Amino acid sequence: MLNIALFGPPGSGKGTQSNLLIDRYKLEHISTGDILRNQIERKTDLGMQAKQLIDKGQLVPDELIVQLIESRLAEKADADGFLFDGFPRTVAQASILEDMLLKFNTSLSCMISLEVPQEELLRRLLERAVIQGRSDDTEEVILARFKEYEQKTLPVMDFYKSRDKFFSINGMGDLKKIFESMSELIDGIVKKS
Repeated sequence: MLNIALFGPPGSGKGTQSNLLIDRYKLEHISTGDILRNQIERKTDLGMQAKQLIDKGQLVPDELIVQLIESRLAEKADADGFLFDGFPRTVAQASILEDMLLKFNTSLSCMISLEVPQEELLRRLLERAVIQGRSDDTEEVILARFKEYEQKTLPVMDFYKSRDKFFSINGMGDLKKIFESMSELIDGIVKKS
């Protein structure tokens, strides 16, 4: 089973590259952002709790995210693999993911990080806010998300580096070339296993 975590700061292109990877490798997409937006749209208790945090640029607590992820894994237990988009975001979540995947007799194959300079990320997110009308993409909230990312999420890189599962890809330039670089990396990982 091929399990990939796609990593990178807000605006790095995770969503775009996720769609391409899902099509190529026939993976089930697990996007915490999509799951949370769905909960918010449906105005569930979880969605309303999450919205208050997201609107301030804060991360949703692990216990809420984990409940959503585990139920999704159980629903799709017969999948060829999973693409985790936006998860894990903390070292605690990375540990929880390892345990969760063990329950399904599998593990994470790799974590791929899309590297993009912060000024480009800010430009992309402000542009996305205008195009998609996303209220969570104001400059103040974006900068808070960057700070939260640096404090809580960057340590996840070290977690996977210590397991030889962390790989970095340049997230700037032509989308097709970025995807080709990712595919080449993943094909190499598949061959090794």
